[in-house]
Amino acid sequence: MRRVGRDDAADPRTRRCGYASVSAMHVRRVRLAAAARQLSTLRPVLNDHQNHPAFRVEYGQPAPSLPDPYALVSSQLRPLDESLSELIGNDHPVLTRVAHHFFELAGKRFRPTAVLLAARAANGGAEATERQVRLAEITEMIHAASHLHNDVHDGADGRRGTRAASRIYGNKVAVLAGDFLLARASVFLSRLRDCEATGLIAQAIEESVHGELMHARAAPGELLRIGEYVGMAERKTAALVSLSCRASALVGGHSAEAADALQLYGRHLGVAYQLIDDLLDFGSSSNARGEPALSDVERGLATAPTLFALEEFPEIADVIHRRFADEGDAALITRLVQRSDGVKRTQELATSHARAAAESIGVLAPSRARDGLLRLCADVLNRES
Repeated sequence: MRRVGRDDAADPRTRRCGYASVSAMHVRRVRLAAAARQLSTLRPVLNDHQNHPAFRVEYGQPAPSLPDPYALVSSQLRPLDESLSELIGNDHPVLTRVAHHFFELAGKRFRPTAVLLAARAANGGAEATERQVRLAEITEMIHAASHLHNDVHDGADGRRGTRAASRIYGNKVAVLAGDFLLARASVFLSRLRDCEATGLIAQAIEESVHGELMHARAAPGELLRIGEYVGMAERKTAALVSLSCRASALVGGHSAEAADALQLYGRHLGVAYQLIDDLLDFGSSSNARGEPALSDVERGLATAPTLFALEEFPEIADVIHRRFADEGDAALITRLVQRSDGVKRTQELATSHARAAAESIGVLAPSRARDGLLRLCADVLNRES
């Protein structure tokens, strides 16, 4: 199978921090810059005899020998809370404050990092173009808008240890802020002047809404099938990553072969991300994950560990059908999931999707950017928040 792109010989650039005082964000950027300076000493992973990258993703085994994906793109991924004036404008101070509140809580920025790495891998390792960088920012704006809307819909109290925007500014303002971010993202998308990329991002938004509705409005029988749940995850979580990665290749002028590979990569990686989210919901604290533990159960949502446990404990079906509404349902599900193979089987399913993501990019030429995509598979599979 033909490889796409050329190997990268350029060192990534570091960003000078403009803060006057040392902060947590400043320390993180310094560490990313240090990691970026070490990347030139690493040789890219080659392909095996099956034309897959010669790298095996394992649950419980991070891959520190591969380049840090966040360091790779740190010179091009601007903190959105520093560029809100450009992205949103200054005409709506309340909406700007809401958006700023959300972006201050942003974690590692998985989605725009994946999009920028996809762009660079399609480019043979060369830096993303200005249009590809803008596409990554658009992806993050859409993701932020969906979170603002979801927090209102779910009645969330907080995120990453801080009160949700809806709790500070009210539901109406939070919804309007989400709408405004979507509108601004659409404006920037139109300025790319790429009809196919515009269609892909519009499709991603549609798929995400459809996925949320599938989860919230599923028929009783659909709530009990793991296949239906994975299909929901492909739409709710993976579509934005998958279609944005595809769009990044097309915006860069690359072949359909490269775009197909990156779309498949994003789909499998997004599903793995959702499955690990499901595990964290049963095993982490609110400080680590950004949401209270068992938040899915509290919202009446049956996720992968519960659905696998159902196969061993049929009585779980009644609890799922009433959407965990009775007192003690959450505690009961927790006990049964822990007694079952639900956690183990979810780990195995997440691993299979992470491996499929890694295997899908064998058509891309070996480069540090492709290695960053491989490392991202391991990071997603082994993340703790």
